[in-house]
Amino acid sequence: MQKESLEELQEKIKREGWIPDLETITNSNIGKLMKELQIDYSDYGRLHKWSVENREHFWGLMINKLGIEFKRKPTRIMYNANDVENVEWLKNARMNIVDSCFKTGLHNMAVQYQREGSSTKETVSYGYLLSLTNKIANGLYEAGFKQNDTIGIYMPMSIESVAIYLGIVKAGCVAVGIADSISPKEVARRLDITKTKGVFTVDYYLRQGKEIKILQKLRGIGEIKTVVVPYEHDNKILLNKNELLWRDFLSKTDTFESVARNPADPNILLFSSGTTGEPKVIPFSHLTPIKCAADAYLHHNITDSSVLSWHTSLGWIMGPLMIYSAMINNASMAIYNGTPNSREFGQFIQDANVTMLGVVPRLVKPWRETKCMEGLDWNRIELFSNTGECSNKDDMAYLMALAGNKPVIEYCGGTEIGGGYLTSTIVQKNFPAAFTTPALGLDLVILDEAGKEVKEGQKGEVYLISPWLGESQRLLNKDHHKVYYENCPKGPKGEILRRHGDYLRKLRQGAYATLGRADDTMNLGGIKTSSAEIEMALLSNQYLSEAAAISIRHAENPEQLVVYAVLKANIAGPISNEELRSSAKATIKEELNPLFASVLEEVIVIEALPRNAANKIMRRELRAEYLKNH
Repeated sequence: MQKESLEELQEKIKREGWIPDLETITNSNIGKLMKELQIDYSDYGRLHKWSVENREHFWGLMINKLGIEFKRKPTRIMYNANDVENVEWLKNARMNIVDSCFKTGLHNMAVQYQREGSSTKETVSYGYLLSLTNKIANGLYEAGFKQNDTIGIYMPMSIESVAIYLGIVKAGCVAVGIADSISPKEVARRLDITKTKGVFTVDYYLRQGKEIKILQKLRGIGEIKTVVVPYEHDNKILLNKNELLWRDFLSKTDTFESVARNPADPNILLFSSGTTGEPKVIPFSHLTPIKCAADAYLHHNITDSSVLSWHTSLGWIMGPLMIYSAMINNASMAIYNGTPNSREFGQFIQDANVTMLGVVPRLVKPWRETKCMEGLDWNRIELFSNTGECSNKDDMAYLMALAGNKPVIEYCGGTEIGGGYLTSTIVQKNFPAAFTTPALGLDLVILDEAGKEVKEGQKGEVYLISPWLGESQRLLNKDHHKVYYENCPKGPKGEILRRHGDYLRKLRQGAYATLGRADDTMNLGGIKTSSAEIEMALLSNQYLSEAAAISIRHAENPEQLVVYAVLKANIAGPISNEELRSSAKATIKEELNPLFASVLEEVIVIEALPRNAANKIMRRELRAEYLKNH
């Protein structure tokens, strides 16, 4: 029988999707759970219903299946359940989540790692990673850090950054995740908000052959105690007085007893922009990794033979999520430090025998356009995980075809969720760009503008029904109740609802599609930011007096940035649209993030920004005008 071409397989996937066979279902983690609970394989809806009607039982069951380690076991899994904003999870327990990351054999593979431009793949065991983690934990105390100190990680993903994160947490300190792509001004802002005592960084790293001098960026914001991890060799690094070389920082002692923590204590502080200019600081507690690992176990079917790869960093939720998804499930990680839009990245995925490849839609689109991944052997891939932004079904069908028709687990959530709230599974039919279920252990409702639950084919704003283990219960720099609960409508059964801000469409047979953000929070290149952040950055542009930023999504393509601008009065001579766009892109790249600059579609000059009686910019009016004229 003649083998289907990639194009033929892609079209077949768009028509028929991916259908799990009985063997796949029965051998899956969800299938085994359904058998244990005596739920028919064809009745997945009953499993989800059980998980939200019996939340304490469900999360207790997951804690046992994941083998979560305790220094003192909880007296209750879920206490004070009637007060959904203040549920006390794992009451009276003492734990350190890092203990749950080293349950497997120390000789088992933990990480495969490769840098851009290198043909050498480095592999380390769980035993090596544990030893390095302990040396870091000891090194922190030897360097003068104390329990509860906040310590930044400002570097790309690597074996060292994984161990640094685990070492910080094991020592009873709190990591601060800082994306390595953001500007020095934004780094300084984040260090100030979190009162960070020290930072781990690298001297530089490579992206598309270009040296990104990250230590130089950090030095530009003032003195802070810094540990410098050399990207390649340390003999060329000239240190400032506040800096310590990696080899001199590491302790010689490779044993360390983890510091006991309350389950609700933070282990890392992550940033997520809301609708105001200052980013929200969301603490990941020692509970949150259990949600991460449970989503991996259930919805991504991770086992001890799995090899996970997400192209991410510890500045975003997906960095910690990958670590806990792999290590609590006794699996391994494949980390590539370089650009993912290259054949070299695809070759690494092949050679590392990756079984679960995490992507964002903006990553898949250039793969499809350039065909850079075609011809590689990705048959070891069992499934993909797609996160970060709305999907294009053509791109997702192409992705599925690259691995010979493997499912894409659409996975939508957020830092404050602790993972996903909407997802798909390998026990259900899988169509490109479609979700099939709320995540197990939590529930949702979609309401129209009148507050009524939407019907099939309709769209509305999603609200989440708390509680679930791992959701945020406080913010470091904002009022958690005001951000997530205040002025929310009641659920259909009178439930207290939690705001999330996504628009969803309810499809046939219980499926869902995401339609972007319901408020002025934007999702650009897989990263949430706010209109206010973009606008504040543009105030430093030489041509702009005022600016309003909106996001636009054409058909099923990812969100694009459009800026409405009022020009300064003293500009000498005319300025072309392209010159204005290039200038705005440069400002955004310098002030915020190159990813945001890359999706700037257009700068539109207007005489004055529309504002309401409270002098607030009416961005919805601008969005409606843009869609009307384009």
